[in-house]
Amino acid sequence: MSPNHEGSPCVGTDLSTVLDLERELQTAHCRRDTDRLADLLAEDFTEVGASGAVWDKASILDLLGSEDSVEIEVLELSGRAISTDIVLVQWISQTSAMRARRTSLWRRIESGWELVHHQGTPLS
Repeated sequence: MSPNHEGSPCVGTDLSTVLDLERELQTAHCRRDTDRLADLLAEDFTEVGASGAVWDKASILDLLGSEDSVEIEVLELSGRAISTDIVLVQWISQTSAMRARRTSLWRRIESGWELVHHQGTPLS
């Protein structure tokens, strides 16, 4: 990791923060907490699910609010800074029903980080 320079964020700390947020989003507790989800998802959030369905912020909040508790295992989590304000996260999800390759884009805003886009692709 490069050292923290005056006026620029510490990439290692930002990456760690975003990876922690990605993990948090996969917990049943977070997925049931509509207020927390609303804070983490950008107003212009989009998701292309492993099913092929497309959601925006409002529709994903509705979906997760009615979701049965699903245990999601996070495997091979990694991330990289695309710029000082954008982080790309990649990982594999494992549930009792399926495995999928996941990609998320996180954006820094004044109050912290928000999820802008997420995509899941089923693995056979």
